[in-house]
Parts: sequence; structure tokens; C-alpha cells
Amino acid sequence: MFESLSDKLQAVFDRLNKRGILTEQDVDTALREVRLALLEADVNFKVVKDFLARVRARAIGAEVHKSLTPGQAVVKIVHDELLATLGEPGKLDLGGPAPHVIMLVGLQGSGKTTTAAKLALRLRGNGMRPILVAADTYRPAAITQLEQLGKQLNIPVHSEDAKIPPPKICQNAVTHAVQGAYDIVILDTAGRLQIDDTMMAEVERIKAVTRPQEILLIADAMTGQEAVNIADTFNKRLGLTGLILTKVDGDARGGAAISMRAVTGVPIKFMAVGEKPDAFEPFYPDRLASRILGMGDVLSLIEKAQTSFDEVEAAKAAEKLMSAKFDLEDFLNQIRQIKKMGPLNDVLAMIPGLGKLSKDLTPDMTDKQMKRIEAMISSMTMVERHNPDLLNASRKRRVAKGSGTSVQEINQLIVQFRNMQKMMKQLSTNPRMRGGLGGLFGRR
Repeated sequence: MFESLSDKLQAVFDRLNKRGILTEQDVDTALREVRLALLEADVNFKVVKDFLARVRARAIGAEVHKSLTPGQAVVKIVHDELLATLGEPGKLDLGGPAPHVIMLVGLQGSGKTTTAAKLALRLRGNGMRPILVAADTYRPAAITQLEQLGKQLNIPVHSEDAKIPPPKICQNAVTHAVQGAYDIVILDTAGRLQIDDTMMAEVERIKAVTRPQEILLIADAMTGQEAVNIADTFNKRLGLTGLILTKVDGDARGGAAISMRAVTGVPIKFMAVGEKPDAFEPFYPDRLASRILGMGDVLSLIEKAQTSFDEVEAAKAAEKLMSAKFDLEDFLNQIRQIKKMGPLNDVLAMIPGLGKLSKDLTPDMTDKQMKRIEAMISSMTMVERHNPDLLNASRKRRVAKGSGTSVQEINQLIVQFRNMQKMMKQLSTNPRMRGGLGGLFGRR
């Protein structure tokens, strides 16, 4: 996500970092390029104007002139102001007596139904008892879709005859939630245009009878400039408490994320970053700003690793890495664990300095390479995995034939594995790095 904007901003910053001293003209030239990059990314014009004015005021001031690395000082200023534009991280208001009603609203096709299921799954993971409410009686099969998602995730769904008015369905659902001791009621309302007064009046009635603590606009990140107008109108009619951006993984520009928060003042609370039920994460402005500026996102990487990795197996692997006893069987297990974290290029993009490398790798390329490595190691005997030195010419031909690869690829794998072993052996002698590895894999 945000690849296009990130690439252009990094190109500007690379040129700034090559200059020892920055003149006011240098700053203005760079900011013109930043302005163009932001506008091309569909960031609202007024937001861009205000953002650049703040950056320029600081960039031509003392904090840059007195810096030993003026180019990096400008990057820090852009990061700080981008963070200010994105605002504080938004959290759900779940205070007071249960059940807590969360109403999801938005245009048709913005992803409300799948987002409702993802949100319910996340809240259940936090120890709550959610119930989904099928309040979209207009879209064909909308009720069935939510019921199927609920069944897949083992989350209850309240649904009624499509002839019953949505406000009544929602009111009945809240009553049912009280009787069933549910903590959370998630209302999946029908998609509606913000200019459709009749449909907007209906969702206002739903608000009146259910009194939701949270009214969340589900906004398609790929909508661009129009997303700002949509958010602004819904906010004026309903009083939004938050935004959830969907299809963020398919948006290379990212302007909607930056614009909606700045124009409406409504905090972004979550982002849907993929199609899987767990591809749903809280919105962290600092992490997003770092991603946009190509600085990586180590915290999200660690969190993803902790939720994807088997903690016991990961701890064993870390111990083997640090004692230089890591073999090809361990390597195979780690590849399978990493695959649970998602596409490798997405993982690489979170590591500072490897963002550009990730752009050269398509998901198909990385997935194909991982499968080939898995096939090669799987074609080895357990003895060979534990002791690759046994792999003579005859054994390599057998492994290559069994895995559908070549002897040359087997040799490359072994060389790469040996280099990794040497690197880990060097790192294991560094006390600071040893502690860091332990922390990453859940050890203290």
C-alpha cells in the first residue's frame, strides 16, 4: 500500500540527503515535488496546502540549518507533520454497561459486511462476545453473506425477514443481545449514497432506536478524493465516531487515508489490509507515516510474528540460531512459519532499508521461490537436513529430481544457508544482538 506515494517521496529525500547544505531554494524545490506527489496520491488540495506550509516554516528554520545532516532533518519534519495530519490513534469507546452497539455505515460496495465480520473476530479475540446483525435488507444475498461469514468464524448472527424495516431489526437485535448477555452488537446496515435523503433518514432512525456508542464509516481507500466528501456528509448527518479504511492493500496512492482524517476531524480506527478475516489491524498513525516515508514498520512486523509464530517452536529456533546449531530442518520450519505472516514482499516492506527490495518482488515471485526451497528441503532425508555436508553429487541429483529443480539450485540453497549460519554465529557473539533475538521470539 502507498507504494506510488512512498516511491516519489523517497526519491525527493534521496536527493536532499546528497546535499551538505540546504538553501531556501533547495527546500522550495523539494517541497514542490512533495506537493506534486501528494496531489497525485489523491490527497485533498487544502490538506496539501496546509501540510506544506507547516513543513516549510520548520524546514527553513534553525532546526535544519543547525543540523549536521540537514536532509535527514527535513525528512524528520515531514514525518512529524504527516503524523500531525493523520491525527491521534482512534480507539473504540466500549465503556459503560453492555451491550455496546457499533453501527457500520457507508456506500454500497465499500466492504461493510466483510468488515463487520473482521471486527467481530477481532473483538472476540479480545475476550468479548459479539453478535452480528444483518440489517441490509436491500442488497440481494446480503443477509445470507453475513450468515455464512458468521458460520465460518463461529460468530452468532441476528437476522430477520427482509420485509421487516431495518430500524426494527436493529432494535430487536439489541433486545436479543441483552437477553443473551452479548457484549457487542455490530449493525451491518445497507449501503447508501450520502445524497439519498430517504436512505440517510433511515440510518438516522436506526441511530435513534439503538443509541450506538460507535458509528463507524466504512470507506473504500481506493475511492480517492470523493472519499472526503462522503465522510464529511455522513459525519454531518450522523456524527461519526470513527473511520475504517477498507481495501488498503489495493491502494498504491494512499490519499484517502491522509485526507479524510484531516478534513473531517474523525479518527481512523482500523484498516482492512487484505481479504482474510484476520487481515484487519488497528490504525497507528506513527507506523503508517513511517511506511509512507519508507522507514519500515518494525513494531507491526514483531506483532505479526508473535501472532503467526508458534511461541515454543520460535523459542527453540532462536536458541538454535544463537548457538549456531540451526539446520535445514529448522530452516524449513521457519519458512512455513513466515508464510503464515503473509506475502514475503509485505514482510520485507516492514523492515527498514528493505522497502525498495520488496518493490522488486511480486507476490508470485516470492511465493514461487519459497515453494521451490520447501520442495528442495522436503526432498532431502532427515539425516541430510541435519547434516547438509552429506549432500554429495549423487544425493544432490536425487534431491533435484525429487523436487523438480536443478543441482545448481541445490548448490545455491546450501551456499545461502551456510552464509546465514556464519552471519548468525557472528551475531550470537554480540550480547546486545543476542538479547534482541530473544526478545523478538518472545523470550526475555
